[in-house]
Amino acid sequence: MDDTSGNTSMEHICAGILAHVDAGKTTLSEALLYVCGNIREMGRVDKKNAFLDTYELERARGITIFSKQAVLKDKDRSITLLDTPGHVDFSAEMERTLQVLDYAILVISGVDGVQGHTRTLWYLLEKYQIPVFLFINKMDLHAASRESLLGQLASSLDGGCVDFTGLDGETEQEAFYESIAMCEEETLEYFLAHGRVEDLQIRRLIAERKVFPCFFGSALKCEGVEEFFEGFGRFARQPAYKEGFGAKVFKIARDSQGNRLTYLKVTGGSLKVKAPLTQNQEKINQIRIYSGEKYETVPEAMPGMVCAVTGLVSARPGDGLGCEPDSARPFLIPVLTYQVIVPPDCDNTVMLSYLYQIQEEEPELHIAWKEQLQEIQVQVMGEVQLEILKSMIADRFGVEVSFGAGNVLYKETIVGPVEGVGHYEPLRHYAEVHLLLEPGEPGSGLVFDTVCSEDILDRNWQRLVLTHLEEKEHCGVLTGSALTDTKVTLVTGRAHLKHTEGGDFRQATYRALRQGLMEAESVLLEPIYQFRLETPDTALGRAIADIEQMRGSFDPPQLQDGMAVLAGSVPVAAMGDYQKEVAAYTRGNGRMSLSLKGYEPCKDPQEVMERIGYDPERDLENPASSVFCSHGAGFVVKWDQVKEYMHVESPDFLSERKAKAGLYSYQDEEVKRLATQNAIQRQQGVSGEEGWIGEDEVEAILSKSLDANKHDKAATRKGYHKRKGKPAAPSSSVTKTYQVAEPKEAYWLVDGYNVIFAWKELRELAEENIDGARGRLLDILCDYQGMIKCQIIVVFDAYRVQRHKAELLDYHNIHVVFTKEAETADQYIEKFAHTHAKKYQITVVTSDGLEQIIIRGQGCALVSARELEQAIQASRDALYQEYGKDPEKGKVYLGDFLS
Repeated sequence: MDDTSGNTSMEHICAGILAHVDAGKTTLSEALLYVCGNIREMGRVDKKNAFLDTYELERARGITIFSKQAVLKDKDRSITLLDTPGHVDFSAEMERTLQVLDYAILVISGVDGVQGHTRTLWYLLEKYQIPVFLFINKMDLHAASRESLLGQLASSLDGGCVDFTGLDGETEQEAFYESIAMCEEETLEYFLAHGRVEDLQIRRLIAERKVFPCFFGSALKCEGVEEFFEGFGRFARQPAYKEGFGAKVFKIARDSQGNRLTYLKVTGGSLKVKAPLTQNQEKINQIRIYSGEKYETVPEAMPGMVCAVTGLVSARPGDGLGCEPDSARPFLIPVLTYQVIVPPDCDNTVMLSYLYQIQEEEPELHIAWKEQLQEIQVQVMGEVQLEILKSMIADRFGVEVSFGAGNVLYKETIVGPVEGVGHYEPLRHYAEVHLLLEPGEPGSGLVFDTVCSEDILDRNWQRLVLTHLEEKEHCGVLTGSALTDTKVTLVTGRAHLKHTEGGDFRQATYRALRQGLMEAESVLLEPIYQFRLETPDTALGRAIADIEQMRGSFDPPQLQDGMAVLAGSVPVAAMGDYQKEVAAYTRGNGRMSLSLKGYEPCKDPQEVMERIGYDPERDLENPASSVFCSHGAGFVVKWDQVKEYMHVESPDFLSERKAKAGLYSYQDEEVKRLATQNAIQRQQGVSGEEGWIGEDEVEAILSKSLDANKHDKAATRKGYHKRKGKPAAPSSSVTKTYQVAEPKEAYWLVDGYNVIFAWKELRELAEENIDGARGRLLDILCDYQGMIKCQIIVVFDAYRVQRHKAELLDYHNIHVVFTKEAETADQYIEKFAHTHAKKYQITVVTSDGLEQIIIRGQGCALVSARELEQAIQASRDALYQEYGKDPEKGKVYLGDFLS
């Protein structure tokens, strides 16, 4: 498409107005329209006649629900003004609009200052790299102070916020130029040389987000609005656009006749009527330029223009057309879910079709049909959005729906890397997939990648695996909530030349992901609100008590003129209707504003899991087991045994990558200090080792308690060994061979702090320097490993270190483990023994009586701390005798001799 028709000399700038609710955003839009001559009289929100509040419910509630646009003419330029919702419930609508903005106009209340939602908006503007002009509104009120507000803007938002108002005098201009120059070193040098800063330099600094112009005034009284518009026209310029055609879709709506409108911004070339756009070759029937409720049709839209087109049925918000790429998923997502209760005379399938139509316009609603519950569920940001949805259904389709009790939308993630294996091989089908699951950055969602060689798995199969990973919402294993903040990488796999079909890889991929989640250490995440609570200082005590009861956190309160301000964060699940309570106990003098902070680890995961009652092994829609074939028939292998049957060997790099990912550094002094403190607390009062229980006594105890050795396989930990044996061939007619069993590899598991406090010399050293005692023990065991030639794993407690992940390290020729939070060394050893007792010859070194009972029940050998000391001393004596030394010259450790 070429850019040949239309007024090509006209500049087109797209600017969006954003604000916290009640900051005066819609009022400023009215004032700008009035100043530019678009309207003869300013409308008012309280009078329900605002020009851009075209929806009846918007006028009734006095809030902006849907983004609107108006076109302002300024000499040789056209400015498209997009008015966005300010209420937190409609943040997704606002965020979609950000993706097409050239500039943002951020409105801040001069009375309230920077609010929680203002910071969220600022974060999003930084994320999308949008230049910002600020209008500080309500400066006609006595509480507003320009100096204090500028200081707050600089500290809370950015130091580049500069006052652009009142530059008439020479002194004011010099101070203004100096403030601008301080934002960049190059500009500062120019200012020192010439005593001024050119407009071209200021425009560049604004476009690069180094300077943020601030204007003060009152939109209601139209004070400072004209000066703001002149400043915007002086320093805002149309960005450079591409030559080839490109456009970004940001909104779907319907007109009064029910025609589907696709709102987009042209980002390159030009858009003409009857031009084919999408992959389905859909054509534009009409191009409309809206201003409020009215519109005009044009034959062509030029770069920078925002328009609504008819004729597209498949485009969705965030889609890129032409050379424009698709947008990333929104940062702001729903946090509540409700059941849609349909009246008896309306079928669920009919209502679903209605809701899917609304979801096209409001994709953040997330309409879902739950087959097991036979109900429709809708995900929203809050109750206000729910009321709007109910009104839209009634107005558009004539159906009165209601909603069930709301539930919080939890999410799940993992805290350490794990390999998931999925195999699908019923008769005449074959696919195997190996996935590496790793924890991602908070807020990153799900990221999919592949490092599999095409020599192992053809590119087409790899693409198919990635497609299946992306095509559905994957649920976790704790509560069945959506999985997030996880990177999933295809590392290897296998297909059959004749028997593999596309659906086989779907099954194998889903099962691999699920099997990995069953083995991983999962964490339940809950949504968190960021709040700002203003209350009379007489009610401050009640407010603090309430926030603490809701398990929230807050900064020290700020007191001024009889009012107190609390700012902090609180779980969404605990908030409920607390905003109404604030209005009640402050007698209308308090106010609470909320914005979504994000997802954090749940405060009470066990309580939530028990309430939801999710059983991952009974979830038939998300199986973790695999299907293998034997003698022409398929058989199911449970998730915890799949790796014993898999056909493809895991890549060599996988164990190293898993060991290094997401672990604390061994040199982390705070982790070591807390781990030491935990060990000392556990060993308080221990002057020697505990009594050793004889083997006969252990067996007698076990015979009375048959269930003493049962543990949860989901918590087992792997990574200390490589699987032996060659993979089987991927065929249902495999010729089986039998091999003589090899001797089991020997493993010694040492309870580190138990040994330290059982050996006299190490205990005395620990009282002075626990790090020294720990290092001494490791050196001794390194030497001993060279004598007995087996794998030694030394386990130290870190179970009270907050949010500590399991730490696995190599110390010379032995392995060291610091346990995760809420896991003791005993528990780790029990799990390891339970998982690997049949495969390896395991010896446990501990003097814990209860631990002896449990370990003996796993069929493992036991050595007390004292016996280990004697064995090491015997090895030392043997070395002395071999080298002709006298072993009676002093009882010293083997480490002393070798060092």
